[in-house]
Amino acid sequence: MDQDLLRPQYESEKRKHKLKRLIQAPNSYFMDVKCPQCSTNNTVFSHARGIVTCIKCSSQLGRSTGGKLQLVLGAKYKTKK
Repeated sequence: MDQDLLRPQYESEKRKHKLKRLIQAPNSYFMDVKCPQCSTNNTVFSHARGIVTCIKCSSQLGRSTGGKLQLVLGAKYKTKK
């Protein structure tokens, strides 16, 4: 057997479905998105549904693609832990 079943490689585990991994974990996360117009940090879900707008200036930060959120140009993000 070429593969170690107790210590699988990271790349092979990442490709598997979230429920078929050795340690089950979701693919989604929360992130801080910085608005390109007013520089306010907004907490957003990575797989949000619909249009996400800034709390302060109401400009569009991203839109849903059916999966992950697609951010607008100039919007920077950092994942929360």
